[in-house]
Amino acid sequence: MKKQEIIEKLKQLKITAVIRNSDINTMFSLADALKKGGIEALEITVETPGALDVIKELNKENKYFVGAGTVLDAETARAAIIAGAKFIFTPVMRLDVIKLCNRYGIPVIPGATTPTEILTGYEAGADFIKVFPAGVFGPQYLKEILGPLKHIPIFVTGGINKNNIKDFILAGATGVSLGGALVDKDLIAKGMFDKITERAREFVNLVNQV
Repeated sequence: MKKQEIIEKLKQLKITAVIRNSDINTMFSLADALKKGGIEALEITVETPGALDVIKELNKENKYFVGAGTVLDAETARAAIIAGAKFIFTPVMRLDVIKLCNRYGIPVIPGATTPTEILTGYEAGADFIKVFPAGVFGPQYLKEILGPLKHIPIFVTGGINKNNIKDFILAGATGVSLGGALVDKDLIAKGMFDKITERAREFVNLVNQV
C-alpha cells in the first residue's frame, strides 16, 4: 500500500488495537477475533517478545493491517518497517523517528501532550499526532487543543474505554488506540477469543454512533 492509502485507511477504521506481549502462537487467533469484530488495524508493541517476527508473520497474510508501536528510536522504527510494519506509533516525540519514517514513506504517529509538542511533531512531518495519555486529561482537553490546532489530525490513547470513547470522537479525535480495555490478557490466556470479538464489535458500534 502507498503511504496515502495507509493514512486514509487509518482515518476510515478509526480504531487501532494495541497488542502487548501476545506470543506468535495466539497472535493469529487474536487478529482474526478482532477483525471479525470490525477492528482491522493492529499495533504490535515492539517490547513484545519476538515483535518483529510477529509483524513479519502477520504481514505474510494480506488480510491483516499491521504496524508497530512503542517505538522509541529510529533504529527500531527501521527494523519494524523492514519487517513489514505499515505504520509506526511512538509514545513520545522523537524527531529522528519522524525523519526516518518519512524517508521510507511510512506513516508515523508520535506521542505528545502539550500544544507545543503537537505542533512541533506535525511541522516535522508526522502524519498524525497521538495525544497520550489522553484518559488522564480527558475529552475536554482534546477539544481545547483542537481549537487553535484543528488542522492537525489527532489519535488518542491511554485510558480510552467504553465510557469515554464517544466523547473523544465528539471532541475531534481522528482515531483512537485501544489496549487493555479491548485486548484483555485474561481472555487471551483462556482462549476466549469470542469475547474479544464481542468487545471489538461494541467499540466499533460506539464509534459508529457518533
